[in-house]
Amino acid sequence: MLSLRLIRGGAPLTQLPRLLVAAAAGSVGFLLLCALSYALNHPGDAGVAVPRLLWCLVPLAATVQLAALVARTTPGPRTRAALDAVGLGATGLPLLAALQTAVFCLLGSALALLVYLHLRGDVVGLPFDGAAAELVAAGRPLPVVAALTLLLIVPLVAAGATALSLRATAARRAAHPQPPALDRAGPPLPLPVGLSYGTALIGVGIALETYAARGTGAPMPLPGAGTGPGPGVVTGWLLTALGLVLAGPGLTQLAGRLLAAARPGAMRFLAGRILQEEAPHIGAPLGVLCAAGCGLIAASHLYGPDRPLGPLTVLGGLVVVGCAVAGVCTAVAGSRANLAPARAALAQLGAPRELLRGAAALRVAAVLAVLTPVTWGVAQLAALPLT
Repeated sequence: MLSLRLIRGGAPLTQLPRLLVAAAAGSVGFLLLCALSYALNHPGDAGVAVPRLLWCLVPLAATVQLAALVARTTPGPRTRAALDAVGLGATGLPLLAALQTAVFCLLGSALALLVYLHLRGDVVGLPFDGAAAELVAAGRPLPVVAALTLLLIVPLVAAGATALSLRATAARRAAHPQPPALDRAGPPLPLPVGLSYGTALIGVGIALETYAARGTGAPMPLPGAGTGPGPGVVTGWLLTALGLVLAGPGLTQLAGRLLAAARPGAMRFLAGRILQEEAPHIGAPLGVLCAAGCGLIAASHLYGPDRPLGPLTVLGGLVVVGCAVAGVCTAVAGSRANLAPARAALAQLGAPRELLRGAAALRVAAVLAVLTPVTWGVAQLAALPLT
C-alpha cells in the first residue's frame, strides 16, 4: 500500500523514468508473445523457435538494468532519508522499490497483452487488413497459461534484480561511508578492479568469436531474416558487451584522471575530481551505452539490402538503445542531485556559474574523448569475424 501511495503522490517528472521502464517492459513482453506466436505457427520448428525466444534475453537484460538503475536513483536522497526515519532501512527500502518496479512492469505487460490481442483480432476484429496476422498467429488458439507466464517474466526478474541491487548498494554505503567529492582532499582515487576484469573479458570475447568464426558450427537464426553467426561468435559478443559494462566505471574514472592531470586550473581540477567521484554511479550506464553502440555497429555488418530488418528486430534494437540512453540520463540526473550540496557550497564561496558550467562541459568532453574511440575500436574488432 505504501508503494502505491508513493507512486500516486510522486511528481510527474519523477514518474517519467518509471514510465520508461513500463514501456520497455511492455515491449519485451510483446517480443516474448511474438516468439510464442512463431512457435504456434511452426510447431515442428523448435530449432528456430527456441533461438528466437533466446534473442529476447538481450532486450530483457537492458530493461532489467534500467529498472534497477531507476530504483537506485529514485527516490532522491531527501526522500530516502525520510523513509529511513520512519523505519524503512536496509530491508524495507529494497522491498518497497521492488514492489514499485513490479507495478510498473506489470502495467507495461498488461499493455503489451492488450496490443497483442488487438493485433490478433480478439478485441474488435482483425486490424490493418490482417497485415500482422502471421506475426501474432491470428486464427490459432492462444495458450493462456504460456502467454501469462511469459508476461510475468519481466516483472519478476526486474523486481528481484532491483531488490538485490538496492541491498548491495545499501551494504556498500554502510561499509564505506564517504563525504562528498569536494569536501575530501587527497590523492586520486584508485581505479576500480572492474577495469581489469572488463578488459580481460573483452579480450576473451574477441578471441573466442575470432576462433569460433573459423569453425563449421550450426549458425543461429537472426531475429530478422537469414541465418546468423554460430553460438561461439554470439557468446564472444556477449562476453565483449559484459566486459564493456564492467570497464565503464574504470574508463570514466580514467577520463577524470586525465582531465585533472598536468597542473590543472580550477575548472579542470573541479571537473576531473567530480568525474572521478561519480564514476561508480555513471560508469556502468555509460558502459551499457558503449555495449549498445558496439551492437549497432555489429548489426550494420550483419544486415544489409539482402537482409532487411524486420519489425521485431527494430523493436528489440530500440528497446536496447533506448534503455541504454535512458539509463545514462537517469544516472546523470541522480549524480546531479548528489552534487547539489557541493554546488551550493561553491555558490556561497562566490564561485561564478560559468565555472560550474565549464566543468560540466569538460566532463562531457572527457568522457566522449575516452569512450568513443574505445567503443569504436572494440566494435571493429568484434565485427572482424563477420567480414
